[in-house]
Amino acid sequence: MKLVFSDKKTGKTAQVDVPKDREHMLVGRTMNEVIDGSAAGLDGFKLQITGMSDSSGSPSRPEVSGTRKAKTLISNGPGIRHPKKGFRSRRSVRGNTVSSDTVQINTVITEYGARPVEELFKPKEKKAE
Repeated sequence: MKLVFSDKKTGKTAQVDVPKDREHMLVGRTMNEVIDGSAAGLDGFKLQITGMSDSSGSPSRPEVSGTRKAKTLISNGPGIRHPKKGFRSRRSVRGNTVSSDTVQINTVITEYGARPVEELFKPKEKKAE
């Protein structure tokens, strides 16, 4: 499972892999819930869940409850691109709760920890081949 976190102040985004033994700390959380960043190694940080997607790429919608996958009639927001006025389409979306099928969780930093934020967004050096 990947945790993508962003900083509204700088507009930067980074991602970190959540270890398998810590995924249980995220399962069952819902969208707009504030979680502790220690699950992903971001001690002292508080993160708000803004969205997620599953292995097939289906985005989560806040109005679909639970972890289920549903075909909903939507006109805007996650799951539909560039809608025309009045256009609605039935799309496959995921519920608003983190499950074992969730691959990516998008979050925003709400409280900062002791580590400087610049350290989190440093690019990783590529290995020489």
